[in-house]
Amino acid sequence: MSIPDTGPPGRERRFTDLFTATYPAVLRFAERRVQPSHAEDIVSEVFMVAWRRLDDVPAGPDDARAWLFGIARLTLLASIRGERKRQALAVRISEDPTAGGPDGALEPDLVARRVDLARAWSRLPAVHQEALALTVWDGLDAPRAAQVLGISPVAYRLRLSRARKALRAHARALPEAPAARPATATPRRSST
Repeated sequence: MSIPDTGPPGRERRFTDLFTATYPAVLRFAERRVQPSHAEDIVSEVFMVAWRRLDDVPAGPDDARAWLFGIARLTLLASIRGERKRQALAVRISEDPTAGGPDGALEPDLVARRVDLARAWSRLPAVHQEALALTVWDGLDAPRAAQVLGISPVAYRLRLSRARKALRAHARALPEAPAARPATATPRRSST
């Protein structure tokens, strides 16, 4: 089934190109914020908005992706209230399938660092999580991330700086796990 082309020639082609180029990124964006079963529903709503407002979609691929992320974010916010809202916006770093080594095996040090990072991450407010996620996982620069959040690039840079500082502070505040340390030489007592 195809979408009826009711607009000027090339409208359907432009939408198809937009969909093909951005669908995987928009789906990943949604999957990090909601359960995978709900992510596709969010993405379908995003592309329905994109179809209706195709003339408003920026021409550049990165700008279009950021615009779609903004629509996805607004769709999420409209569908989730209270505590569910916070859970939907939280990036699930502990479920990241790319966390293993090159052969897929988990290394103990990597697991320990990820657990510490996940614990520090969970202590961040949703606003800090979102700022970090837009840069780290979604790969947006400040102007595009600011567009997603509906704030100025300067405000986004400030928010990102505060989020990084808070994450470092939470990570440093975690109790250190006992590490296997090399035995140090202890002074011997003289038997005299």
